Amino acid sequence: MMALFRKKKRKLIEDETAVTVEQEQQEKSDEETVSTTLSFHEDWIMEPEERFVYQYYHQQLPKLKPNQISISGNKLIEYEEGFVVVAFLRNTLPKPIKFEKVNLLLIDENGTPFAKKQFEMDDFGELPPNSCRPWRFLFSKEDRLTDTIPSTKNWKIAFELQSHNNGSNNHKLELESSWENQISPAQKEHLLQLLKKLPPLKTGEVNFVGIEAKFVQEGSFAVTVLIRNGSTKNIRLEQIPLVVEDGDGDIICQGGFTLNLEVQANTSKPWTFIFPKQLVLKTNPNLTGWKVYPPTSQS
Repeated sequence: MMALFRKKKRKLIEDETAVTVEQEQQEKSDEETVSTTLSFHEDWIMEPEERFVYQYYHQQLPKLKPNQISISGNKLIEYEEGFVVVAFLRNTLPKPIKFEKVNLLLIDENGTPFAKKQFEMDDFGELPPNSCRPWRFLFSKEDRLTDTIPSTKNWKIAFELQSHNNGSNNHKLELESSWENQISPAQKEHLLQLLKKLPPLKTGEVNFVGIEAKFVQEGSFAVTVLIRNGSTKNIRLEQIPLVVEDGDGDIICQGGFTLNLEVQANTSKPWTFIFPKQLVLKTNPNLTGWKVYPPTSQS
């Protein structure tokens, strides 16, 4: 274990006269930042080698500004069907802090969350002023938002900020009760992330975004769409014609649906439409770049 964490040698500055400006800038920068002291929980039992490893990684952490609370990922270890994350919690407040609960996100190198969980922090205790404490967080299979864990080392851990803005300008995801009971937390989180990435709707705009398209039993074709309502009023869909077009511009299927579906103001609701086999016009579609739309809205 020690061989994996050898201390790096510091570069010697050979020309002292050439670094005067850099030294002055560094001193100024140091005045605006705070160094933290490593703090181990009293119940943690570790070998001297393990303690040295934590000290080494603590030294590599960037300095913080005063009055900050920060978390930095250190290690991700697969464990059964989940994984353990070792992270450093840091406090540069002038007083100790105590966490009750923390909501954590694990993010891959592309900025996409791949796991999230809320942790009770009763056992963590108080984090002293200007200190840093390593802690282990266990994520289970149910906490995953994707099927795979990134193999790259460029993952990050972050506090998930909870929004308390319930104003009408905050576009929300709406699920029918049948959906709420059938989809997993990971699928719901996927829909939430998709919703965040979509361009904002214009006032009064209603549109359809394709989520999934596939053949199902007996040659039928199922399309799951996100119905987006940018209006300040609820809309009710009773009769709706739809066209599904593949990546080659060919129509896969088209038909009309009778339903009684309400989409509340300023929300988006997912729904699945199933075209029976007799309405399928192309049995080997190119599903790269496919789209779904009401024919009257397609130019």
